[in-house]
Amino acid sequence: MDIRQIIRQKRRELSQTQRNNAQAIIYQKIKNHPAVNQAQHIAIFLSFDGEVDTKPIIEYLWQQNKSVYLPVPIGEHQLLFLNYTSNTPLIKNKFGILEPAIDETNSIAIEQLDIIFTPLVAFDERGYRIGMGGGYYDRTLAHYQKQQILPIGLAFACQKVPKLDNQPWDIKLPEIIYA
Repeated sequence: MDIRQIIRQKRRELSQTQRNNAQAIIYQKIKNHPAVNQAQHIAIFLSFDGEVDTKPIIEYLWQQNKSVYLPVPIGEHQLLFLNYTSNTPLIKNKFGILEPAIDETNSIAIEQLDIIFTPLVAFDERGYRIGMGGGYYDRTLAHYQKQQILPIGLAFACQKVPKLDNQPWDIKLPEIIYA
């Protein structure tokens, strides 16, 4: 079995209590995070396949008057970030993940984002991550330092592995919030 399957299975096997306890810690870390408090434009994903539940994070960001954006895969493994409000209608994409319908007038240029909360399947101590294998986030984050964006991974502790066999194109995250 490959690492993605193993870790996704571990993540899905977390009990509701384990999940709730870990998410409470993760939510607190986000609420106390200086960069989150200073940021105005924050991209985040809608949870899928046992990922950390992002709905309470999104609700918190809205309460703090932050602009929230959701990723939508487009073209050759690129992401478009669309503004997301409580009134935004969502549709399922080809992966079965909910996303806003594409409306480029409702998008933000990646350079204008302050933070991109990044999904991941597994991560290691060095900050390398693997996602679902499409390369969307690696391509999107390729120049994050020049663009002055802070990518932050979100995960459960069971997703941490000793060392990933990273490739030259894999983007190392400066921070991963997990519990």
